[in-house]
Amino acid sequence: MKYLIITISLLFVSQTLFAQDFALEQLEDSPRHHEWVEVSDGDRTIHNFVVYPEVSEDAMAVIVIHENRGLTDWVRSFADQLAAEGYIAIAPDLLSDFDEEHQKTSDFESSDAARNALYELDQDQITQDLKAVQDYVTQLPAANGNVVVAGFCWGGSQTFRYATNADGLSAALVFYGSAPTDGEQISQISTPVYGFYGGNDQRINSTIPETSELMREYDKEYIYNIYEGAGHGYMRTGDAPDASQLNKTARDSSWEWIRGILSDLDE
Repeated sequence: MKYLIITISLLFVSQTLFAQDFALEQLEDSPRHHEWVEVSDGDRTIHNFVVYPEVSEDAMAVIVIHENRGLTDWVRSFADQLAAEGYIAIAPDLLSDFDEEHQKTSDFESSDAARNALYELDQDQITQDLKAVQDYVTQLPAANGNVVVAGFCWGGSQTFRYATNADGLSAALVFYGSAPTDGEQISQISTPVYGFYGGNDQRINSTIPETSELMREYDKEYIYNIYEGAGHGYMRTGDAPDASQLNKTARDSSWEWIRGILSDLDE
């Protein structure tokens, strides 16, 4: 496996089609080191946004799996927020190498087009891309070898699915994503799974009882919180300056739990 690392300044031209001004402002004000990294796996090239923490020791890494609009500015800003907590964050663009005209999320003409393309992806390809990214980030000189995966919406579902395929994960953080319903898949999970859900998201929350039962049946660790009054996507919407109080409260409470989980894993 070969890696090509491209370091780009903080003033990297934004992914304009999917710009979120508050997220861009946060990225531009960040003192942390940002890189765009290409990870090659076979004949595929996966584009990744990497943020390093300002710490004096090797750090745990977190793979951040984006929502169903691809690698947006907010996902990059979340990666930066993780780095602010002391962790290496890597956010792969799973629309990488989609076709000759679309090599990354920002090549799509609209967020709807990016979303439509995302649902055409082969699930095994997604798994292989994530494994390549995990292998890359595990081997970084500044990393301590411990890796967590976290994802939102579509990325939350992919996080749960990746936990059924991956080895060596310290934890999986699933934000408002559904779980596999196949017991054989669930039986392959070897890491704790933490679920973060908004109370006003019954489309996802209606799946929690079955997920909980399956995880219990196969003796897997599954702990979740439901934040009352918060909607689907509250980690992003709660981050915005005009966030509703319920989404903001859910987002802030989730961050408290994230810090606790990662701190316990890092001891």
